Amino acid sequence: MSAVVPDGIVAFFTSYQYMENIVASWYEQGILENIQRNKLIFIETQDGAETSMALEKYQEACENGRGAILLSVARGKVSEGIDFVHHYGRAVVMFGVPYVYTQSRILKARLEYLRNQFQIRENDFLTFDAMRHAAQCVGRAIRGKTDYGLLIFADKRFARADKRGKLPRWIQEHLTDANLNLTLDEAVQVAKHFLRQMAQPFRQEDQLGLSLLTLEQLQSEETLRRVCEIAHQV
Repeated sequence: MSAVVPDGIVAFFTSYQYMENIVASWYEQGILENIQRNKLIFIETQDGAETSMALEKYQEACENGRGAILLSVARGKVSEGIDFVHHYGRAVVMFGVPYVYTQSRILKARLEYLRNQFQIRENDFLTFDAMRHAAQCVGRAIRGKTDYGLLIFADKRFARADKRGKLPRWIQEHLTDANLNLTLDEAVQVAKHFLRQMAQPFRQEDQLGLSLLTLEQLQSEETLRRVCEIAHQV
């Protein structure tokens, strides 16, 4: 993917330990060396100053055309409050399912309360929470109607009905059978096709009836009904 996707790629891992293990494995296999031929690599750490510097250098690499990959952690600083608009996030990869740490006493008390008061099962809440955070991570790359990026869920568990059903509708709509459980080669081909389409000039007339409406459409009762239906689904 580092050779196909232009500019910036952001990767999210489920924990710092998991990220360190994967990076160590990539180093031993020579994968990091191959990636660095295409892009610079920056890593989020638990030190705020180091992470801020890594983020700044990542953005510089995206600006000057070198391209970069930012390795970060779900529920960390990068996932919580930083947007990767346009060329800062042409692809976002979610490695693993970001379940919350379940040994927390506060979480245990919350789960007990939900079970006793609302009959919400522990597994249902934890799965919903994990999907919400996964969507929050990948959604950092799509911040407007003219923005675009690849959203890659690099874990087969996202293909399961109990996981997919808890993702936001705008993500579910694109998780079709044709886009599930892809091999690496298949994923690269899908990425190439998508990026080739997105590289075409943006034409306002192509958006008529989609994100742009004519005066006649605005005055149409059928159009207004469709808009109301979509608004209720969001």
